Amino acid sequence: MAVLLDGKVMAAELMEGLKARVEALKNKGVSVGLAVVLVGEDPASQVYVRNKGKACEELGILSETIRLPESTTQEELEALIDRLNHDHRMDGILVQLPLPKHLDEAAVLRKIIPEKDVDGFHIENAGKLFTGQEGVVACTPKGILHMLKTAGVPLSGKDAVVIGRSNIVGKPIAMLLLNENCTVTICHSRTKDLSAHTKRADILVAAVGKAKFVTADMVKEGAAVVDVGINRVDGKVVGDVDFENVAPIAGYISPVPGGVGKMTIGMLMENTVEAAERKAK
Repeated sequence: MAVLLDGKVMAAELMEGLKARVEALKNKGVSVGLAVVLVGEDPASQVYVRNKGKACEELGILSETIRLPESTTQEELEALIDRLNHDHRMDGILVQLPLPKHLDEAAVLRKIIPEKDVDGFHIENAGKLFTGQEGVVACTPKGILHMLKTAGVPLSGKDAVVIGRSNIVGKPIAMLLLNENCTVTICHSRTKDLSAHTKRADILVAAVGKAKFVTADMVKEGAAVVDVGINRVDGKVVGDVDFENVAPIAGYISPVPGGVGKMTIGMLMENTVEAAERKAK
C-alpha cells in the first residue's frame, strides 16, 4: 500500500513554522497583510476565500476580504488593485479566480505588482520560473513539490509525467520538476496513447479536472501519484485519480480531499510571509 502524502499533516507543520516567522517579523515591528478580492457569488470561490481568511487568522496575518458585485467593471477592479498596490499594510494581493466572464483576467493579474503577486500568476513571476530565476511560485505547484520533498520522494533523474497544461498547475509544476532534474513529459487532451506515457512515470501529477480519470492500469508500480483534481460526484468530493484502485500499486499517493488543497493554502501563506520578509529587508 502506498505511503499517504498527507496534506493535512504537512500543511500543519508548515503553518507552525510560518507562525514563528510572523512572530519574528512582529518583534521587528513588521506586520503581515493579505488582501483577497472576490468578484461575484461563485460558491466554490466563497469557500476558498473563507479558508484563506481562517489561515490568516491562525497565523496572525492581517486579512482583508473585499467583496465586489458580479457587475463590477474592468476599470473599477483595476482601480481597486491600484489602491492595494499602494497600501503598505498589504504584502500580498490575491484576486480569486475565475472572474465573471466580462472581465479580462490576464489584464487584472498583470495589474498586481509582481512583489505582491502571492498567487504567482503575474507574467513576470511566471517568466522567472521559466528562466530559473527567483520569483513568486504559484501556490499549488509549489505545494506539490513541497509534498514530494517532505515525503523524501527521489526526483533527480526520474521520469515525471504531468497530465494537464494549465498556466495555474500543469506548466508551472512541469518547470519545477525540470528544475529538480526530472525528465518531464506534459500530456493533455490531444496526447495519443496517454497510458503509454503515464505507465513509465516515476512521478505522476494529475491535473485534468475529470473524476477518477487516472486508473490503476495507467500507473507504474511504486510511482508517486499526486492528485490535483477536485470534482463533485453524487455530493462527494473526489480527485482525478481512482484512489482505491491506484493506492495498492503506487509508492506514494495524495488523497482528495486532504491532499494538495491543504498545501495550496499553506503555500499562499508562505508566499505572503516571504513578501513581508522581503519588505522588512
